[in-house]
Amino acid sequence: AWRIIHIPEKPALPPNHQPTVKVYASVIKPKFANTIVRHLCKTFPLEDLRHVKRVRKKILPDHGEPQLTVILCLAPEHNDHLNDMPPDVQKLVEPYELSPFITQVCKYAAVSKEEWEEQCKIWPTSFHPPTYNIDGIGGFSEEETQSICKFMRLAIDLAVSGHSPLVNAAVIVDPSVRRIIACETDQVYPSSAPRDMTFKERVEANHCQSIDRVTNASSEMCLNGVLEKLNGSLSTVACLNPWQWSLQPHDSEECSQWHPLRHASIVAIESSSARDRHLFPNSSQSLGPDHSQPSNADSPAKKQKTSSHSPYVQHDSREEALREASMERPYLCTGYDIFLLWEPCTMCAMALVHQRVKRIFYAFPNPTAGGLGSVHRLQGEKSLNHHYAVFRVLLPGHAHNCSTSSDQGS
Repeated sequence: AWRIIHIPEKPALPPNHQPTVKVYASVIKPKFANTIVRHLCKTFPLEDLRHVKRVRKKILPDHGEPQLTVILCLAPEHNDHLNDMPPDVQKLVEPYELSPFITQVCKYAAVSKEEWEEQCKIWPTSFHPPTYNIDGIGGFSEEETQSICKFMRLAIDLAVSGHSPLVNAAVIVDPSVRRIIACETDQVYPSSAPRDMTFKERVEANHCQSIDRVTNASSEMCLNGVLEKLNGSLSTVACLNPWQWSLQPHDSEECSQWHPLRHASIVAIESSSARDRHLFPNSSQSLGPDHSQPSNADSPAKKQKTSSHSPYVQHDSREEALREASMERPYLCTGYDIFLLWEPCTMCAMALVHQRVKRIFYAFPNPTAGGLGSVHRLQGEKSLNHHYAVFRVLLPGHAHNCSTSSDQGS
């Protein structure tokens, strides 16, 4: 069976092997609790330990009364002397009758309920399940699962059909109407670059005009085809071997047909942009050549304004209604999904951050240059101004020998 696994922002750890840090703590009298906590939160805030509760409440079995223990501040990792407490903390010892000691708390917030339960055995922490305003972190609906599998089958079809060397493939989808926006493959080598044809022709050639045209029989053939090719050389898959192009001899006459940065994701982004320019020929004039429409990165994708004569669009009653309701050009790929055969490299993963995609699905990990689980986890980089959700789609018959550390999700 097909399986969809969430790739969290950081690698999952065994629940009983949580990294910890040292802190100074002390039992306090309940009557002093509010005063002490207010003072400590102001002078010694636990900025990197927001998931840790400042006060631990424990019921003593003998007396039946609550015992309150407060975290005073961080302690040196390689020193267990109480004399090293900051002077401002030492000033609290006598007035509030403190008895400081050194203990440990978990360094990182829990990403699963099992982790949280183990953390609380050390010191109480908060647990907030990850949410992305989407279904699927804990499980997709049956309808959405079928849709995801169909789009992944299209990516497989693109990678296998018409390519002697196996390449990566990318399918960008507007999930609100389940419409394909762009579908492309690597164009790094002359052997993998498609013949010169229009976007519409490439869509039709890869059976990507409508998701409903994908049949189980044809998709299973493509699935078998990619599994067979996986046993061969994967040197031409751009994200797996980002530097491989530099080792290849290049004919000067063929150089115009390839480029080392034309990975499948980049080409699909370019194709999506070309589609928008075709559907909205006047938007660049109204906004100016160097301006784009602003948009909230977390908002759903805006529906495209379309022309009844556009070769890119297929008509159905639902999309006709949506078309009439919105006349605005979409902002980049905001709210879109992208389906990739292989986990993108860091370059492609960062390009998808800039495009404001909502979800990324890939079938196979990238152990050499993966940017979303195997080597790096760009989705967990807090300094970025946009974050997407990442999932791996385990294919039937191949999940058992493709397990990596990136598979540890919910």
